[in-house]
Parts: sequence; structure tokens; C-alpha cells
Amino acid sequence: MFPKPTLTKEDIVKFENEIAEIFATGAIRAPVHLRAGREDQLIEIFKNNHIGPQDYVFGFWDSHELALLKGVPREEVKKAILEGRSISLCFPQYNVFCSGIVGSLMGTAVGVGWALKKQNKKGKAYLFCGDMSSETGIFHEAVKYAYNFDLPVVFVVCDNGLSVMTKTREVWGSDEPWFKGTKYEKKIIYFKYVNGYPHSGLGKLIKF
Repeated sequence: MFPKPTLTKEDIVKFENEIAEIFATGAIRAPVHLRAGREDQLIEIFKNNHIGPQDYVFGFWDSHELALLKGVPREEVKKAILEGRSISLCFPQYNVFCSGIVGSLMGTAVGVGWALKKQNKKGKAYLFCGDMSSETGIFHEAVKYAYNFDLPVVFVVCDNGLSVMTKTREVWGSDEPWFKGTKYEKKIIYFKYVNGYPHSGLGKLIKF
């Protein structure tokens, strides 16, 4: 279908910096969630799992990197962001689907995994989310269902230690996420990182 991208960390950093510079001018009249500090981990996940055209990638409001790594052309991703779709990037032809609503695509990813298995098709569904999103009820239900029915679904939890501005560990009451040490870890890829950007925007008022 589409050639597999060979993006480097520098490529991703350069893209996010470019979007940040444009956002600072007020040209993007919609929320933008930028990320920095997890490039190496995401590249490794895409590489080690051989994520390709046959696979589905689901993300939420911070998915610029995911779209690029999945093979969506740089200018196509940029165009969508400039049009105000940064937090809901969807490129059906590349099997990339994102939403700005917490937990909204977790069940969808499981449904895709179910269809792939029943139709005996190649590919997996990869659901990327944050540490606090992994504490939601729908995440627990989705992981449990995917595990119990051995569906081709992988959940990737990117832990930056924050839920917007709240420290995750204070909310958890624990140093580790709920799934650590459980059988459900089989379905989860987990890593920590420090985001170089605020949760949303640039941490300052942008006038349109």
C-alpha cells in the first residue's frame, strides 16, 4: 500500500518545533498538543513491532508523531494541523484514527482487533494513550476483553507523570500503574518520558 517511513528522531523534533513556531503566530485557530522527549521510544516501538500498512494506529490529542511514523506524509499531517485538526488527526487510507475525547477509541481498537481475528486478516490494532487515560474504566475493560479473547490489540501507555497539570502519582496513590505485575501486562507496552512541552499549547497566551 504505502512505503514504510524511515523517520529519525531529528525528523520528528524538527516537525514539532515547526508546528510550535506556527502555533505561536496565532495561525492555527484550534488547540494543539505538542510532544517532545518520547521520540526514541516511539520509533523503537514502531520498529520492533514492525508496524506497517496492515496495522491500525489509534491515538488521542497528541498524535502528530504517530501519524508520521505510520507513514502519513509530512505535508499531509501539517496541512491537517493547520486546518485545526491537531487533536483529531484521522487518515483512513493509512489506518490512523485519533480523537480528542479521553478513552473514546479504546473500544474501537478492540473492535478492530476482533474483526481482524475473525476475518483471519494480518495486522494488529495499536492504541496509544497517556498514563492517566490508562486509569479510566474503559481502558481496563478494553485490555481485559482483548486479553481474555486473545485479540491482536496492543495498548501503548506513554507515561509523562502528569494529567494536564496534576501529578499522576498523587492521583494513583501508588508509584506504579494498576496493571504492573498483572497478567494484563502481556497486552501493554509501557514507558516513561518527560514532555518538553506543556500539556496543551506553549504555556503562554496566543492571540488569534
